[in-house]
Amino acid sequence: MTAAAIALNRFGLGARPDQAALDRPQAWLLAQLDRYEPRPAAIAALPPTSTIAGNLSDYLEMQRQNRCQKRDENPGTMADRPQTPQRRRAAGYAPPPMSGEPMAGEAGLQDKGGIGAMAERGTAAPRDPVAQARRFARDQARSYYMGAVAARAQTALTSPSPFAERLVHFWANHFAVSVDKLVVIGLAGQLEFEAIRPHVMGKFGDMLQAVERHPAMLLYLDQAASIGPNSTGGQIAARRQNAGLNENLAREILELHTLGVRTGYGQGDVTELARALTGWTVAGLGRGAGARFVGIDGEPGSFVFAARLHEPGSRTVLGRPFAQAGEDQAAAVLDFLGTHPATARHITTKLARHFAGDDPPVALVARLETAFLKTGGDLPSLYRVLVDAPECWIAPPVKFKNPWEWSIGAMRALGLREVQPQAVTGLLTQLGQPVWRPGSPAGWDDVAASWAGPDAVMRRVEAAERMAGRISDTLDARARASQLFPAALSDTTAQAIARAESPSQGLALLLVAPESMRR
Repeated sequence: MTAAAIALNRFGLGARPDQAALDRPQAWLLAQLDRYEPRPAAIAALPPTSTIAGNLSDYLEMQRQNRCQKRDENPGTMADRPQTPQRRRAAGYAPPPMSGEPMAGEAGLQDKGGIGAMAERGTAAPRDPVAQARRFARDQARSYYMGAVAARAQTALTSPSPFAERLVHFWANHFAVSVDKLVVIGLAGQLEFEAIRPHVMGKFGDMLQAVERHPAMLLYLDQAASIGPNSTGGQIAARRQNAGLNENLAREILELHTLGVRTGYGQGDVTELARALTGWTVAGLGRGAGARFVGIDGEPGSFVFAARLHEPGSRTVLGRPFAQAGEDQAAAVLDFLGTHPATARHITTKLARHFAGDDPPVALVARLETAFLKTGGDLPSLYRVLVDAPECWIAPPVKFKNPWEWSIGAMRALGLREVQPQAVTGLLTQLGQPVWRPGSPAGWDDVAASWAGPDAVMRRVEAAERMAGRISDTLDARARASQLFPAALSDTTAQAIARAESPSQGLALLLVAPESMRR
């Protein structure tokens, strides 16, 4: 790979046919850090979080009313019936069912059939909670999820700052959520658009604070339903059943978002951080006197600190005491973690792996780590180290593109500027990397072994044939190849394209050539 090809493909998202020649590839990359657009038009046009969360609130209220009606139709004393989390919520003892426990009928929605498919199987009576959940999943997918995916793709296709857009995708995968969870379907894109994009050119600690307060993360990792056992709300709930301290978000903050695994923290640190986080929740998803008492009424989807759910007392995390009160306690812990040396090592190792190969060079990680600690986690300082690093500019390809990278690169290569929502979601599902739907909070793997299998490659071949077949036969694949890979096209690829039986076959061969698969 030449320097120009590396800038376009390893740092960027692939060249477009109208791409000007890069005389100074490094300068081209660095200039993008200043012209990055946090809120491009395609994203700005999407419905706001308050609208999405308002629909979620309506659905949760419908489910609550169904439970109450069912209870009225099957009378019995409170003592005769187990005090389930749903019953406690109806009585005002806990926040609404935001994600921690499956709502009635929700179990079984987290399948592998695709977001839209979840809503299409079978019919049932209007009050059937499973049918209601499936209809809600379908509506959220059609109204919000697919549009957000299309806006993300369109931004990647048209942005004059593809290096910056790659960084957005990197951080969104680092702070991963999944639409496999019903309450996250409409909000997953908003996490990227509202908590990631505004901070890509800022401090890591600021991005960390924004992410952990976002409704998508609070719901995905069950923080929205976590209650301090000794809080006011916890003491009320304890009269019927133990209050629920949930450690999911705390654990992932330590293990995935900041320090990384095996970095010296223990179970006690997880529990202490979980206690500090109690009260961090989402407004507007619960209604009635219980929500007003707890303090979670407000604009749907907005962050709220519910003091009556917060565990009182000081906390100790990694040996450091945090005596701050209320919301400031967890915020102080996050500030501490956001600049911790272990966090610096974890974050910079992942960046080096992404841009310099599956086995990140030790010297590059050390330089990145130094920059992180020296600047307090200033992200553009890390990006400049990457652009200046010789390890990122070696001629052999260092990565195998994942399906998202390959799909966006193929569409850019064909000159596409607009995409249909169903087409993008269908393509990425077919290729094995549906957007905002990783298998775990760890996000998608960033190593070649996860994406380079023969079946995965064959799927790309099929997709390339379909895409090329929709393009006019007047497009010359040979000319396009030289634009996409300046002075970096192999003789083998050039000969294969030249021998193609048709222009569309030539394009398909170009899209699945080694130059298009690797970076």
